[in-house]
Amino acid sequence: MKKSLLFILVLILTKVSYSQKRSSFDARGLKVSWETVENNYKETKETYSKLTLTNISKEFFPASGWTLYFNAPNLKSLNETGGSVKVELINGDFFKARPERIFKGLGSGKSIVIPLLSRDLIKRTDFPRGFYVVFSSRPSNAIPVIYEALTAIDYSRQQQLIAEKNYQENDEIEDIPLSLLPPIFPSPSSIKNTKDIFNLNKLTKIITDPAFGPEAAYLNDEFEKLFTFKPLPGTTEKQNVIILQKLSLPSKEAYKLQVTSNEIIIGASGKEGLFYGIQSLKNLFPISIWSTKQDAIAIPGISVSDAPRFPHRAFMMDIARNFQGKKAILKVIEMISFYKLNVLHLHLNDDEGWRIEIPGLPELTDVGSKRGHTLNEQENLIPSYGSGPTVNANSGSGFLTRADYLEILEYATIRHVEVIPEFETPGHARAAIKSMDARYEKLLKSGDKTGAEQYLLRDLNDASVYRSVQGWNDNVINPALPSVYKFIEKLADEMIAVYKEAGAPLNTIHFGGDEVPAGVWEKSPAVANLLKIDASVTSVDEVWNYYFKNVNRILKARNLFLSGWEEIGLKKEMVNGQKQMVLDPRFAGENFHANVWNNLNPNEDLAYKLANAGYKVILTNVTNMYIDLAYNKNFEEPGQYWGGFVDVDKLFRFNPFKLDQPANKEVLTEKGKRNIIGLQAPLWSEIITTEGQLEYLMLPKLLGLAERSWSPTPDWATQTDVKKVSSSYQYAWSEFLNVIAKKELPRLDSYAGGFRYRIPMPGLIMEEGKVLANVQLPGFEIRYTTDGTEPGKSSKLYVEPVADAKNLSFRVFNASGRGGKTIKFLNGEKEGVK
Repeated sequence: MKKSLLFILVLILTKVSYSQKRSSFDARGLKVSWETVENNYKETKETYSKLTLTNISKEFFPASGWTLYFNAPNLKSLNETGGSVKVELINGDFFKARPERIFKGLGSGKSIVIPLLSRDLIKRTDFPRGFYVVFSSRPSNAIPVIYEALTAIDYSRQQQLIAEKNYQENDEIEDIPLSLLPPIFPSPSSIKNTKDIFNLNKLTKIITDPAFGPEAAYLNDEFEKLFTFKPLPGTTEKQNVIILQKLSLPSKEAYKLQVTSNEIIIGASGKEGLFYGIQSLKNLFPISIWSTKQDAIAIPGISVSDAPRFPHRAFMMDIARNFQGKKAILKVIEMISFYKLNVLHLHLNDDEGWRIEIPGLPELTDVGSKRGHTLNEQENLIPSYGSGPTVNANSGSGFLTRADYLEILEYATIRHVEVIPEFETPGHARAAIKSMDARYEKLLKSGDKTGAEQYLLRDLNDASVYRSVQGWNDNVINPALPSVYKFIEKLADEMIAVYKEAGAPLNTIHFGGDEVPAGVWEKSPAVANLLKIDASVTSVDEVWNYYFKNVNRILKARNLFLSGWEEIGLKKEMVNGQKQMVLDPRFAGENFHANVWNNLNPNEDLAYKLANAGYKVILTNVTNMYIDLAYNKNFEEPGQYWGGFVDVDKLFRFNPFKLDQPANKEVLTEKGKRNIIGLQAPLWSEIITTEGQLEYLMLPKLLGLAERSWSPTPDWATQTDVKKVSSSYQYAWSEFLNVIAKKELPRLDSYAGGFRYRIPMPGLIMEEGKVLANVQLPGFEIRYTTDGTEPGKSSKLYVEPVADAKNLSFRVFNASGRGGKTIKFLNGEKEGVK
């Protein structure tokens, strides 16, 4: 008996000692490595990777009592049985790795390798991120670990092919002298240069029609930023004067601009047109003025008559997945308004974040705007996109206050940019759902059951099973709940109030409608009850129509129309034995505005189907307009690629009325053509964690959208002669690249504080034992080194083919000396990119 008691005592002390040892392990002593080993593993179109845990401390890493958390693309283990560490999906892109019973811990310097499969990872930005460890003895204490991302895959051949392809494409670009380039961008409808010169100086006065008071104030503010003087108001002067004049023109956005030796006249019928005339005048200013204030400038004589091709010219900024604040948004508005884009579509919520303050619903930002380690998501959401364990540490957390949004609206309104708020529903709504869950729990505990249920967004008894494209199993609002429409009404009313206070136009609210997965609502008691009491809802699939019918009713009662993604004009129907989304004509007469993104097979003609049926369509084609897609396939080039690759040429060559599609697809009718109201380029933010990354993916791509949405239909888009089309397009493409390389990008080095646009890598090819290099942007410099080091702005300037030295490196630089990525050319093989 004594021996048994002694054994039990020793066992207890051993466990206590081990527990203390486990609790005292410093997680900074754990190193995590991710290495991609093989793409298209066993022809599965998946990537085989190794997740390696290494104990770099002198302490023993425990065999149990810990969990490693991280964000990654969809993963599965290569050894489902018998592995000592198990990797499991929690939700979305959030995973955990936990030890199984057979795991023995790690001594100092020891490692364990966990083999995993995932979707094909072809870029560095695909790699998992945000690794941290939590010990069960300290469940609230999350500690980031040392992490490195590696690849065993040789990308040198890939980079060689890309460099050679770039060279061939660049070789077709003509270098056009600056003096022969169009003086205004985007290209006006009609323009004529004269030999006059207007000298703008401190004696210049401005005469303003009373209708254009705000535009005159804007022009004065611009002068104050750019000159050492501020022009005085004029009355009847005939010399050295700028006249803002009321004219009768066909549209409110049309304008006329005339520059003579004596005067500058900007005329328009609407304030919008007058503003665009001011932007064209600014486009005539010398580039240097944006970096150094001037005492006087000479403006070349010109006569312009201009109006936009499309009324809706939009940039969509996703601040939900990763947050960008007021400062970045104001900077974007300043830039897009200069290029005559007139819509900023703000994506304000998604599964991973709610980004705007709504008075009366503090939980939306108290909970839904924050990501970090959590035990129950009552205070913040789980990490996504590598945001890690710490709340408010990075772009995973953040929101716009009401005051921020008010300032954004006021700033945009002065610049004639309409801000369209998007509240993504009923899918992509997890941040809202979890926030209202937290509100429910809080009020329920206080005894306020009615208040708790007022804005509830999910059926608490719903047993439906689904998984969204992004991996979520709880991200869809339940349209059968009356509380959902109280929530929608609250959002609409708060938006109306803040827009009214700002004096900003609010014509529509975008309520999403994108990517609701199969399986939702099928086991919801609330939906089952709806099917019993409402004869118009004949199936679970019809809950979709029921939802947008109600949202439309709410908006129409407030004199607003509904905007959404293409699904607002679609319904589920059996086609060839399978459920598919097909055209739903029921809302075609309701002035729904649909952003049609899906032009992938078999939906190449979807935009035309909706437009022909009567929906107002904004072409948002993924293959041409999704500027978050990577510029090319290069392993080091950041961006998504599920919809292909998008360089600036994809936006420039976009032909809205003649989409690339098979011959058996629906043709755009004349009625349908009138329903194509504009173009939009979205910038989704899954990989965008800094302002620099946003600007890199945004520019120069967005300049292609500016040209295509404002300027008249180009000749090459209407010609039928193949040879003429090719030559016409090639010159137009060269002219466009010369304009942006020699005028607009140098301007953007300083405009609105400067933008860190992408500088392309050079094209490279070997011919007759020498290396030839060229660049997409005429006038940008190529510099190189012969010792393998990264070229700097003082390195050798490339002016002629280089003999194949042992270790060549090339890099492109802009006029201000900022360089792009370096590409090495080693013994006839491109070795890699820095």
